[in-house]
Amino acid sequence: MRSDHGRVRIKICGITNSEDAEAAIAAGADALGFNLFPGSKRCIDLEEEARWIAGLPPLVSRVAVLVNASLETAREVARHPAIDVIQFHGDEDVRYCAEFARTRKPFIKALRLHSEEEIEDAANYSTDTILLDAHVPGEFGGTGESLDLNLAAAFTRRFPSLTCILAGGLTPESVAYAVRALRPFAVDVASGVEVAPRKKGEELMRRFIEQARGA
Repeated sequence: MRSDHGRVRIKICGITNSEDAEAAIAAGADALGFNLFPGSKRCIDLEEEARWIAGLPPLVSRVAVLVNASLETAREVARHPAIDVIQFHGDEDVRYCAEFARTRKPFIKALRLHSEEEIEDAANYSTDTILLDAHVPGEFGGTGESLDLNLAAAFTRRFPSLTCILAGGLTPESVAYAVRALRPFAVDVASGVEVAPRKKGEELMRRFIEQARGA
């Protein structure tokens, strides 16, 4: 995600419409996430929405979120001109990520943490950008459940050279504490800035970004 050196980056995930995208950018977001997982309540059809996504300002990273997609599908999305970065938020393993890395498309690997065991392979996913999310059985992110910050701290101690993105239940009220505690490269939010299903709140996004940057 592109941004100024030393400044915490902000990713607003689960964007479903151009109005929310424009509001997030106006509030100061560095990246927007578009969920392509059919099992998500925030899923969009990339082809149907591609025109306005492709027209977003070039300094904002456009991230496609995939969950357990086939490698063929992942490669196809990676080639799409409206997408800058891929985020794997399912059970994609080390071998899968190594195969995808051959595309040379930048990607993020999400780890849904409920014990330190999930941390062990963090350096082996063929990417230096790891997103830490809360573990909720049967769910793949966007739940609003809070990440265990003790596990996140264990990750940052174990892998100080990896780029850490914090997710999992962050809100305008909690993000400053998380940033101060862990000093991540970026924070990621979906449900914490929503006013209704598939609808972001302009004021919530503004406050979230202010609190994260102010920390």
